[in-house]
Amino acid sequence: MTTAFETRPSAHTPSPVEPLPHQLLAVLGQHRMATTHQLHELLRPGTARQTVSAPLNKLRRDGLVDYTVLPQSNRSRAWYLTSEGARLTRDFPALRGRPAYPISSTTAASLKTPHTLTVVRTHLAFVADARQRGDEHGHLDWTPEVAHPLSDGERVIADAVMHYTLVEGDERTKLRAFVEVDRATMGSERLASKLIEYARLWSYEPQPVGRPRSRQPAALGAVWLRWYPVFPRVLFVLTGASRYVLDHRISDLQAMVAQHPFVGTLARQVPMGAAVLDDLEERGPTSEVWVPLTGGGSRPWTEL
Repeated sequence: MTTAFETRPSAHTPSPVEPLPHQLLAVLGQHRMATTHQLHELLRPGTARQTVSAPLNKLRRDGLVDYTVLPQSNRSRAWYLTSEGARLTRDFPALRGRPAYPISSTTAASLKTPHTLTVVRTHLAFVADARQRGDEHGHLDWTPEVAHPLSDGERVIADAVMHYTLVEGDERTKLRAFVEVDRATMGSERLASKLIEYARLWSYEPQPVGRPRSRQPAALGAVWLRWYPVFPRVLFVLTGASRYVLDHRISDLQAMVAQHPFVGTLARQVPMGAAVLDDLEERGPTSEVWVPLTGGGSRPWTEL
């Protein structure tokens, strides 16, 4: 079953080019943090490094961004918005509705870097592949830390929500995916239980509070329909351990699909897969590197 919700003839029209300092602020507002190299690859690939580092330093002098130096990295910098930078970007059209979480110190930044930068690294693999293929997937088509409500005040928080448009001639197919980035820092069972959360989100329909009123609009059904025309694919990207360990973690995800009735029902309706981050970077996400969680041979994420 495909999660494409729209396929229609259309000419590809590049988006207008905004000033680079504006784009840098928008990316940091969207992704929370990124290295100089990551910002360079997202916004100005193929240009001199100074193209990005010079405006970053200017933004730092203006008090809008700051950085922390990554350990054992030849003094590589991870950039983030200051409180003033977060206040400024709050009114950017692309970031409206995106809660601002400014990082208050380099110490706080250093605690966030491992996972945050790995999520950006995953995004870059899709961006590079889309450029090579001629698909549409840019620096703001990836939103980290997206929360969705469940019952009893609980929430499911996706590491990222990806928007991606396949372009084949005049045909454009829009896809979305929930992306979970696993650095092997939690137990395998806890990772697999994330599938239960997505199964709950898929089936959760809020109940009206109190007596229904005659003018109350009809219920829209599942809560996820507030944001998505179809339920996004669920993709797990694994790193941080040996291939042997990562393969076992993928097997545990498949076991959850096979053994949990709600997850199994979801998997029959929604494509789900897992891949190793190194494979995405070396071969590209549209190569046959994704293991379907329902079983079967490896394939591109678009064909799960």
